[in-house]
Amino acid sequence: MLRIVNRVLVGLAGLLLLLLGLAVLAGGLDLQRRWGYSLGSGWPWAASGDVLLTDADRTRWRDEGWWWPVVFAALGLLLVLLLWWILAQLRRRRLSEVLVDSGDGEGALLRGRALEGALAAEAESLTGVDRARAALRGRRTEPRARVTLVLAAHAEPATALHRLRTEALEHARNSAGLAELPAEVRLRCVRHRPERVS
Repeated sequence: MLRIVNRVLVGLAGLLLLLLGLAVLAGGLDLQRRWGYSLGSGWPWAASGDVLLTDADRTRWRDEGWWWPVVFAALGLLLVLLLWWILAQLRRRRLSEVLVDSGDGEGALLRGRALEGALAAEAESLTGVDRARAALRGRRTEPRARVTLVLAAHAEPATALHRLRTEALEHARNSAGLAELPAEVRLRCVRHRPERVS
């Protein structure tokens, strides 16, 4: 869901900046006069000598003491938010692909989501495991798994953890041709109503 919201916001911001850039370009090149069209009287750049900010607009708040600190604070906050957003885009939380040694010296790529799905499906098939999720992190040559197991009410955590390590994680490691697949496992229990003992 977060990825969809992110893409929609990026698309809207890009569209807004594109339209603003085209409007400034149309005003700067005086395309209204050259091509013989009009955008109405409310359009800010109607003549060839029009500028983005007039002298009155630029000097309007010069004598106000609060104006410049507010402008700098707002621009600084906007800069911090944009830098945070850019760094969040660059940092990948999940590994998109795993490099598999194919034996021919070139290697092959395995989709990270496919390996995550296979690992989660096999973990869910284990006795006592109600649900499982898996995520790959790290580098594509040295992935690390993060597995979350939701255990059934009467499951034995030690048994489920042992079978996950010896079966599901071992199968994932072998299928990807990895020397090792370190994993961080989080165990949770299914919420259930208390049982009465008579």
